[in-house]
Formats: sequence, C-alpha cells, structure tokens
Amino acid sequence: MHPIIIFSKMDFSQSNLFGYIEDLQELTIIERPVRRSLKTPEEIERLTVDEELSDIERAVYLLSSGQDIQGTSVVANLPVLMRQNPADTLRRVLPKIREVLHVAGVEMQLTAAVSFLTVLQEESVSIHTYSHSFLHIILQNLEHRDAGVSNAWLETLLAVIEALPKETIRHEILNPLVSKAQLSQTLQSRLVSCKIMGKLANKFEAHIIKREILPLVKSLCQDVEYEVRTCMCRQLEHIAQGIGTELTKTVVLPELIELARDEGSSVRLAAFETLVNLLDMFDADDRSQTVLPLVKSFCEKSFKADESILVSLSFHLGKLCNGLYGIFTPEQHLRFLEFYKKLSTLGLQQENGHNDNQLQLQTLEQEKKYISVRKNCAYNFPAMIVFVDPKNFHLELYSIFFCLCHDPEVPVRYTMAISFYEVAKLLNSGVYAIHKELVTLLQDESLEVLDALVGHLPEILELMTNGGENSGSESKLLSIPDLIPALTTAEQRAATSLKWRTHEKLLQKYACLPHIISSDQIYYRFLHRMLTIILTNNVLPVQKAAARTLCVYLRYNRKQEQRHEVIQKLIEQLGQGKSYWNRLRFLDTCEFIMELFSKSFFCKYFFLPVLELTHDPVANVRMKLCYLLPKVKSTLKIPTDKHLLQQLELCIRKLLCQEKDKDVLTIVKRTVLELDRMEISVDAEQLEKEKQQNEGRSANVNDKMFEKKRRDSKTSSVLTKSITLSVPGSSSGTSAGKEDKKSKLVRSQSFSTQALHPKYSNIDKCPNKSSATGYTSSVSGMGKSCMLSFSDDSFRSHSTGNSGNSAFPSSSSSRNLFNSADQKNNGNKESQSRKMSIKNRKSNS
Repeated sequence: MHPIIIFSKMDFSQSNLFGYIEDLQELTIIERPVRRSLKTPEEIERLTVDEELSDIERAVYLLSSGQDIQGTSVVANLPVLMRQNPADTLRRVLPKIREVLHVAGVEMQLTAAVSFLTVLQEESVSIHTYSHSFLHIILQNLEHRDAGVSNAWLETLLAVIEALPKETIRHEILNPLVSKAQLSQTLQSRLVSCKIMGKLANKFEAHIIKREILPLVKSLCQDVEYEVRTCMCRQLEHIAQGIGTELTKTVVLPELIELARDEGSSVRLAAFETLVNLLDMFDADDRSQTVLPLVKSFCEKSFKADESILVSLSFHLGKLCNGLYGIFTPEQHLRFLEFYKKLSTLGLQQENGHNDNQLQLQTLEQEKKYISVRKNCAYNFPAMIVFVDPKNFHLELYSIFFCLCHDPEVPVRYTMAISFYEVAKLLNSGVYAIHKELVTLLQDESLEVLDALVGHLPEILELMTNGGENSGSESKLLSIPDLIPALTTAEQRAATSLKWRTHEKLLQKYACLPHIISSDQIYYRFLHRMLTIILTNNVLPVQKAAARTLCVYLRYNRKQEQRHEVIQKLIEQLGQGKSYWNRLRFLDTCEFIMELFSKSFFCKYFFLPVLELTHDPVANVRMKLCYLLPKVKSTLKIPTDKHLLQQLELCIRKLLCQEKDKDVLTIVKRTVLELDRMEISVDAEQLEKEKQQNEGRSANVNDKMFEKKRRDSKTSSVLTKSITLSVPGSSSGTSAGKEDKKSKLVRSQSFSTQALHPKYSNIDKCPNKSSATGYTSSVSGMGKSCMLSFSDDSFRSHSTGNSGNSAFPSSSSSRNLFNSADQKNNGNKESQSRKMSIKNRKSNS
C-alpha cells in the first residue's frame, strides 16, 4: 500500500496567525545565545590595537595585555616574524611567548608546537641559535598534563633531534633522560622517555647506546605499567637497528621473548609485530629455536583466548610465512597454509550454513574485526602465492581466491582488486585460471572496486591475452569470452554514477583495447560509444578522455570504409555541430589527432574543417582555434601543402580584419607573432622533383626561342645585325644585373627579417591587389585599419609570379611582393635603356 499524503493549505486567518507568531518567537529564543556571543563595544575597544605599532611591538603588546585569542594569533605568526626580523623576535617576542605558555590553554600550546617546528623546517636561524632559544621551551612543555599537547611537543622534539649535533643531544636531552625514565616519574614522563630513546638509538655509536641507553631500555621494558612496556617494546626495533645484530641477539631478543609472554594483550601484540619486523636480523637457529615456537603459540592462542591479535597476525602472515620459509617442515608448511585459509573465510560460516546459532551472537565489534582479518588476507594473497609456489596455485589457493573475490564486504573485494595485477604477474603462464574473477570484479556493484581494478587494467589484459596458453591475435577473444560484455557494463555503470573521475580513468585505460581485442569488436562495441560520450556527456575531462581513446581506436583501425565513416561523423557532428560545445570538442579531438597521427593524415582530412571554424559565430570557438593554429601550421610541408598554407594565411587575414571581439583579436595578434617565428618543414624530395620539372620546362622554352630567332634571322638580316650589335650585350648584362640584384635583395631581406616583422601594415577587409610596398590599403567603410605582421614562413602571396617562384616559394609574402616590385622596376629601367640605345644608334647612323 502506498502512504497517504495529505496536502493542506496554510491558513493565514487571524486565529492561526498568532500560532505562527509564537513559532517565530521560539526561533528567536533559539537564536538569542548566538546574539549574546557577539562582542560589546567595550570588548571591541579592548581588542583594538594602535595601527602605528610595528609588528614586533604589536606582538609584544598582544602577548602582554591581549586576550588569549590574540596571543594565539601572535604565536601562529611566529614563523613570519622570524623571517622578517629574527633578531628582535628572539630578543623581545620569544621571551614573552615563554612566559605565556606557562598558563596558556590547549589551543595556544598546540599552535606553539607547530610554529616551533615550522621555524626549524624553514631554517630561519642556525641550529645553534635554535637549540639555545627554542629547545628549553620545548623540553619544559613535554610533560604537559594534556596528552595531546604532550604528543605535539614530543613530535617537535623528535624532529629537532634529527638536526641537533651529538654534543647538544648528549647534554640537553640524554643526560636529563636518565632521571625522567625512573619509576618515580609520572606515567607521561616515562612514555615520553621511551619514544626519545628510540630516536636517540640512531644518533650515537653502539658502545654509547650499550653503556647509557640499554640499561634504561631494560628498566622500561620491566615497568609496572603496561602502557610503558608496550611503548618501549615498539621502540626495540629502532634500538636494534642502532646497536647491530650481535647486541640484538644478546639483549633485545631476550626482552622480546619475555614481553611476548606478558599478561597484557597489547604488550604481546607489540612484541609479536616487533619480532616479525626484526626477522631479517635473526639467523636460522634463532628463527627455528626461538621465533617459530613463539609464532606457533600466537597462532594457536589467537582463536582460543586472544582474538585481539587476529587482525595483526593476519596482516603480518605473508611476511611471516616467507621469512620462516626456509625452516618450515612440510607439516609446518601445510599447517600455516591451513591457518591462512581459515583466516580468509573467518566470519563467513553462516553463508555456508554452519554455526548459525553461534554467529547470531556475534557482536558488531566482532564482525568488524573479522572483516579486517579477511581484508588483510586479501592484502597478503600475492605473498601466499609465493609461499605455495605459483605452480600449485590452482590446487592450493584458487578456492580462497574465489572466496575473496566474491566476499560480501566491499573492503575485501577492493583489496583483491588492488592486488589483482600482482597475482596475475606471479601466475604468469597460468594467468588464464583467474579470468572469471577478472570479469566478476569488472561487474562488481561497487565503483570503488572497479576503480581499484582499472588502475592496472591494461597490464592485466595484456597478461591475460599474451601470457596464457591462448595467445595470438586470432584467439584474443577466445581467451576471455565474457570480457567485452564486462567492459561495456563497467563503462555504463561508471557513466550513470556521479563519480566522473572513475569514468574518466576507465575511458583512459580503455585505450589499450586495440592490443587486446579485434578491430571489428572495437568498432562495433566501443568506438561509437566513445563518440556518443563526446556528444552527450556533460563533464569536460570525461569528454576529452573519450575523444583521445576514440582517436586511438581510429589509429589502429585499418579498414578504410570504417575510417572514413568515423572521420565524416567527427566533422559533421562535432566540427559542424549545432552546439558550440561540440565544436570546441572537435578542436580537442583534432589536437589528439595531431598527436597520434601523421601530419599528412591531419592535412588530408582535418586541416580545412579546422580552418572553417574561423567563421564560427561563438567567440570562444574562434579563440580556441587561435590557440591551436601554431600546431596546425606545424603539420604543413612545403611545397606539398602550399595550397593549405595559402588557406591558413587567408583565414588569419580575415580574422585580423573582421574580428570584432577584442579578446579574440588580442589572441590573434599574439598568434601571428608566434606563427612568424615558426619554420615550416620542407619536403626535400618533392622540392627536387619540382625543381627538375621547372628546369626541363625552362629548357624547352629556351629551345623554342632559339628556333624562332633563327627563323627571324633569315628573313631580316639588317634587323638581325642591329639586334646582334645592341641587344645581346645589353640583355645579358641586364639579366645578370637582375640576378645579382635579386640575390642581393633576398640576402638583405633575410638579414632584415627581424626588423621587418614586428611592424604592421594596413590592409583592406577584402584586398584585391598587392602594392609594391606590402599589404597596405585602406579599410573602406570603417574608421579603423587592420594591422598585420608578416615574416618568414607565415604568409605567402597568392600570385605565383613566374615558374621559378612557383616551384620555390619565397619565405614570406612581403618578400614576394618586394621581389615582384623590384623586378617590375628593373624591367621598366631595362626597356627604357634599350629604347635610348636604339635611338642613339639611329641618330649616329
């Protein structure tokens, strides 16, 4: 049955209005304590400080007569004062802080501990000055009655010990430590002494530790308080590293054995963990005669009387089994393996129909403990594969692997997903045995599990397809038959969730699929899905990840029909899409294409569609295009892409002349300068072919001209004589002069390029003619002129001039214009000189 929902209208009649007023009055009563907490004018007056005071004077004033919150602010600002004026801060501010800390509250104490540590880390003063000024304050506050404050000062002291010289540590810390560690001192003092001794073990030589520190260690290991024994036991690992192997065997190991039998469970746990961490320092005899019996005792007691050690035991079991591997008998080896299996299913008996009545009595705390144990077993699974040998995986551990991958708790499955890659590497050729669990984890209902698995998904799939028995391109799909549905399901679940980072990560990792499955499967199951994500998803990183993965799929697709179809869809649905957002994603996709494909591929399919966006009505699209233009130009090769370069120049001219958005115009001008500095790559082979063609063409023209001259010489011998007397010398001279002037002009322009290109020339919106002085014309109907910079490789004139210029395009349009203008001027001068020479000959004759 559905619940009955009663809709009622608010009654604002006079009878009910007083009820609403009473409710409002109750709300005001609730707010009254908040209003009372506001500062009164008198309090504000007391908090006001003279603005003319310097930082040091203000700090001293606030510490002397200010309130606690003001003093805490000064203490927090201590690192800044030390950077600005260390001398005055040490002389005037630090003594005041020392006085205030005696009566300060918890907040100021914690702030002071952090500030002192910051001053040390920033090295505002020398370590000698720091130890002289700050160390005594730190030591005075170590034994604060509040445990949090004491621990904060202790962390600061331990960091200071790393930087202090040995002599300072010996006199200021080690000597007072002897009295602080005595049983007559407070519990907090003895706990602090334990942690300090663990730190000091790495600062002195072994003989000093043996003489001055080890007696204190033994005393604290026998302390009457279990907290002190536990704390000292956890420091034995650091002390053992400081004194070496021999002293560890003779001094530390006996203490650990005794602490492992302690009546306090926390002490026994600390002793067990320290033993595991020190396994490498013990020889085979110590391991077999001392450590192994203790470990067996721990394992036996963990289920009977001491469940508190289960979590720690399950966490260290992998390290423990491999550390003791060499001394295990076959029976012991099997016993520890069975113990691991038992821990891996701890708390799941009710799922198998066992011990129902007993498990109904389990408390929530026990259930959390069992989940932690199974999680630790999942963490140690790769180590257990090494323990049993990968060849025995299917027989010994596959059932446990199956249970852990299907565990009802997410933390357990999450840990298995993280360690899945390590398991796959260890199995190597037998990795195919766990392909079903891979599919299971890909389809897991928790996105946390999926996110953990995806981190190494490409490497896992590569091992699955190439490491197993079914290797080779023809059998890729046969090796993991359910892989494609699992991958598509995982992507769809990530897409419908709110965790877009997981979706982005998944799409990035799916770029590995061309190495895993066939091109047709990618085309029909994944490629179009990527295009749909680009078009419909609202998260930009997800769209970009899908765009790049799509480009990877296109890169490995060898079927021209499918390629052309995808390219056409990218241009029509993205580049020419109705939404400006899609057109922006088209530019992102083109950037990925330039990264993954050849330059010729981009120029063939995407160069002109990209340039069409210069006419886009949205300024953001045009702006993004301008940022992309340098990369677009870098794909061109001369002379192969000469026509594309001309289109690029035309588009930039239009942007400069017609752009109305000031932000876009600024980017355009900046892009033009960047394009000016770029050099276009030259296709030497194509250039040589065109050169040969032009040389052959010019040879044919010369032959034809020679034949014509020979025929003309027969008909008019008189004219021939006059031509032979006057024209050949002048023509050869003028042609040589033209070549000489042209070479000089090119050299002069190449040297003066840097001086020319920063200057801009005025051009029309639609220029039809090029003057001899450059792109200069007025803008009709507009009260402004368009500024444009031209230099090497940026722009070229559309008029090719003669055949030589078309075969070998000059380095800039302005240079072409200058050359054409000079050639015209030279031609006019030569024709005038010919006319004058003929007239002179006629007059002389």
